[in-house]
Amino acid sequence: MMRDFPSEDGIMMIGGASAVDIAAEFGTPVYVTDEQRLRENYRNVYNAFARFMNTKIHYACKANTNLAILRVLEQEGSGIDAVSIGEVLTCLKAGFTPDRIMYTGVNVSDKELKQVAETGVMINLDSACEMERLAEIAPCADVSFRITPGVGSGHSAKVTTGNKGAKFGIPLDQVISTYARAKDLGFNIKGIHAHIGSGGQVVEPFMDMMEVLIELVNEIKGLGIDLEFIDMGGGIGVPYKPQEEEMDVGELAMNLTDMIQEETDIDTIVLEPGRYIVCDSTVLLTTVNDIKDTGVKKYVGVDAGFNTLIRPAMYDSYHHVALANKFGKACTDKYDVVGPICESGDYIAHDRVLPDPQVGDLVAVYNAGAYGFSMSSRYNSRPLCAEVMVNEGKAELIREAEDFEDLWRHQIIPERLAR
Repeated sequence: MMRDFPSEDGIMMIGGASAVDIAAEFGTPVYVTDEQRLRENYRNVYNAFARFMNTKIHYACKANTNLAILRVLEQEGSGIDAVSIGEVLTCLKAGFTPDRIMYTGVNVSDKELKQVAETGVMINLDSACEMERLAEIAPCADVSFRITPGVGSGHSAKVTTGNKGAKFGIPLDQVISTYARAKDLGFNIKGIHAHIGSGGQVVEPFMDMMEVLIELVNEIKGLGIDLEFIDMGGGIGVPYKPQEEEMDVGELAMNLTDMIQEETDIDTIVLEPGRYIVCDSTVLLTTVNDIKDTGVKKYVGVDAGFNTLIRPAMYDSYHHVALANKFGKACTDKYDVVGPICESGDYIAHDRVLPDPQVGDLVAVYNAGAYGFSMSSRYNSRPLCAEVMVNEGKAELIREAEDFEDLWRHQIIPERLAR
């Protein structure tokens, strides 16, 4: 089930702190993360797998790279799945050591490969071409390979990544020859990796993917290569709707680890949850600026748009909304919750029943921790918002809101135009 929040005197509480007080202190829009929920989510997924076999969690940091959130996960013992040199450097700054980071880029330049290799992190190669280029840059590097399993799953076609013909990974008919070539090139080959997509809610596609990986592991063993781990990628979904069922992570863990232990000599499973760890740890708070009744549809206009949370506009994603200052009150009518961006597609939620919204009310947008701030922009010249972390009732600023100077801080007007 979707995460529920307590209330006090009709006010939504996040991690023991009043949503209204947070908005008053830090302004809106603002992302609010509950530190304890973050820790609980990490422990839940780790423990589900670790009770069956040696497990490494590589948090998919593209979901949320806030340094404070990364510090929490570093303390919990997590590793990192990074997809860019920027993410690698961010995680190093947050305190992760290189041995806890695996880099899985796609279509990356030689410049980036060199930068990543110099940090000492493991490189998960996406293509035979990338392998040949890395051999010139960092021979004998520790590597793994991302393969295309021919199995795809996700909440949207835009985030389904494992299907045949996808831009990601090494096609199945090229995997064995690629591993053989990597051995000839002298790489230190550590593992095999696949990722079927983001936000999956059923177990079966993961099992289908694992069958493919296990068959490949045993073929690769015939080349004289003993792999240390199978990396199943991420993609474990969470419920976004109030009555939506949650994936049984315990069942997923039991089935996948049984398959590995019964059919291979591999002793370590790696998984890369991002959404599962951070999604429901965070709420986006946004203030009602305007109310409009067109006679066809009623609108609640708020100060967060798709510049702040792009998922509804980009993926048609559902995010539950509630009035944080009228929490639990009887709802009166249906409204679209829309933002301040000059696009018809700028919306947070369609046709939601709310309790008589008024200017100044506070809208809480649920499940905002994954691909929320990390995908935000300055479109329409609106500065990026603040982020706050709550721990045991205390709210702390973990990212300052930008000001207007930040919009043009790195722009340069040529001297010939300055006059």
